[in-house]
Amino acid sequence: MSPIVPNNNVVKTTVKNLLSQSTNLEQRFIPNYKELDKIVQTFKQMGYRVVLTQGVYDLIHEGHAAYLETAKAQGDVLIVGVDSDELTRKRKGPERPIVPQEERLKMLVHLRHVDVVTLRNVADDIGDLIRLVKPDVLVVSKSTTDFSRKMANEYVDFCGKIVTLPPQATTTTSARIRNLTIEGAEKLAKKVSELTQEFLVDIRKGS
Repeated sequence: MSPIVPNNNVVKTTVKNLLSQSTNLEQRFIPNYKELDKIVQTFKQMGYRVVLTQGVYDLIHEGHAAYLETAKAQGDVLIVGVDSDELTRKRKGPERPIVPQEERLKMLVHLRHVDVVTLRNVADDIGDLIRLVKPDVLVVSKSTTDFSRKMANEYVDFCGKIVTLPPQATTTTSARIRNLTIEGAEKLAKKVSELTQEFLVDIRKGS
């Protein structure tokens, strides 16, 4: 498609920056919802199909990349709502996220399928960003347990359509964290056992 670009230098510059190959976080990260609303409206006026998806994106892996690539294929511009550290702790527990939000945001803008990133804060309802963007396509993951089919129906009026994607890889962030935890526990147990044996040997020598 060839959207019509308004004859406005500011709009042209904004759109050019967001859709360029640059990974500049300052250009692609739009935390202010009022500013985001203006940019979304500009995209829509230009004829772009806007896609929205949301999530934590902790310990980014190939499944995340494939998911975002598939999401972007649903339209022209992909906006990703990223859960803040505080919201992640509320949703996932006190030990999450593993990677702080600043780094997660930076990692996402390095993925070529992501055009805009914004933050979802703990005070935000799960549907606030959906109602703001009113995406042509809302993409949700089947593995997102706190976004049920019933809940999705509540946002039908704010979206052109809702697409639910299955997991895009055999691994998950939770599984990876469990593996790291188990591996760490096993190494610690082995080290404790070695130190215990050394301690017992020293005791026997001294007796």
